[in-house]
Amino acid sequence: MSKTSKTSVRREATPPQHSRADALALASKALAAMTDEEDAAIAAAAKADPDAQPADAVSRRKVGRPPLARPKRAVQLRLDADVLDRFRADGDGWQTRMNEALRKAVGL
Repeated sequence: MSKTSKTSVRREATPPQHSRADALALASKALAAMTDEEDAAIAAAAKADPDAQPADAVSRRKVGRPPLARPKRAVQLRLDADVLDRFRADGDGWQTRMNEALRKAVGL
């Protein structure tokens, strides 16, 4: 019976051969050397790929919350300190609870 041993080889990370500026210059040079036929072939291949279709404005999803039908308005309101302290004492959501109490008081 023979024993097998596992040896791990540590390799040093090799520094990049070119700097970022060199890589960008090389890419720009390659793009400048591209012929119109090559550009047309690449564009046609991209358009033929169903996974690479450009997104138009209609299919783009809007970011954020959808607008409310009746958005709330910010107002300045002077309240008695004890009323405000009572609503704030219950913690987060005190403005919503105050709005509900006002709606109930006016019959909405």
